[in-house]
Amino acid sequence: MNQKPVKQAAPLAVAANDAELAPATAMLSSRLIVLANLLKRGAILRYKRLVGLSPVEFGLVASLGRRPPMSVIRLAEAVGMDKGQISRALAELVSRRLVAKEINPRDNRETLVCLTKAGLAAHDTIVAGAHERNRRLLEQLGKEELAGLLDQIDRLTETAAVMLADEKDQA
Repeated sequence: MNQKPVKQAAPLAVAANDAELAPATAMLSSRLIVLANLLKRGAILRYKRLVGLSPVEFGLVASLGRRPPMSVIRLAEAVGMDKGQISRALAELVSRRLVAKEINPRDNRETLVCLTKAGLAAHDTIVAGAHERNRRLLEQLGKEELAGLLDQIDRLTETAAVMLADEKDQA
């Protein structure tokens, strides 16, 4: 009676071809969003299990990495959030002794943050997990396929950046 439910196939995997998909979900951008969301959800579950970090916390730990102390404002920019959004997560990381805070000796109005020894261990676990997930995702591709895919992603990213700039100009 304690059987695990049968896992359902991902929505896009069910469709035999693009004709079965709604027009918007057949677009490359939608497919990339689905892929990114699946990868993100898997990462969230993994890092919660391995190091007990929430999505915001593991983003902060990953961004701090093995770098010199950085300002809270710079960290917020690195993770694409505002200072207020990360303050609760930083306080939790400080209380768990994964992050250390100090006043910037050059500017006492600024707080610097860095990983502690325990934070570095969590970071290394995150990096090892990321490498494993990346390896597993890409193991089905040959070297030439991977090189071509990465080249195409870089080209599409450049185009998307231009498109974003165009949208900002029109706003």
